[in-house]
Amino acid sequence: MRRNRTTRPWLAILLLVSLPAAATAAPEGILTLEPRPAPDFEVSDADGSRFSLEAARGNWVFVHFWASWCAPCRREMPSIQRMLEALDGQGPRVVLINTAEDADTIFFFLAEVAPELHSYSDRNGRITEAWQPRGLPATYLVDPQGFIRYQALGGRPWDEPLYLEFLRRPGNHSD
Repeated sequence: MRRNRTTRPWLAILLLVSLPAAATAAPEGILTLEPRPAPDFEVSDADGSRFSLEAARGNWVFVHFWASWCAPCRREMPSIQRMLEALDGQGPRVVLINTAEDADTIFFFLAEVAPELHSYSDRNGRITEAWQPRGLPATYLVDPQGFIRYQALGGRPWDEPLYLEFLRRPGNHSD
């Protein structure tokens, strides 16, 4: 039986063209968004440390909304702590924002589930209202120009290799 040899080069080209796209796709549960401006915010923690999204321009920022009463947040926080340890400064700036809980609640929750993490408090809910997450936890990746590029709703295993690789170079990925 004779094979059609003219289709083989086209098949090889198709595979070569499609492989890079598959290799650079965002991990499961991370949605690539049409870039839109990230709502600016300035937030502080119980110790008075401040963070401004505007001041973080030029860097990728991992903005993560959470609450202590949220069961997926409780499961996810240890993976975020391990993610930060694994990235060792090679990924985006990580900003955890607690939604409308007091400093004691935040402190005791993190001491129990992820003692190395540091979180800011959106005590009055204005930041959460501006970002409008459709549930908790909600994570957004903001690019160096201040545009939201990726979103993850619900808990993610941020410390798994596929997620770590993605976070080391978020700008090199597309869906």
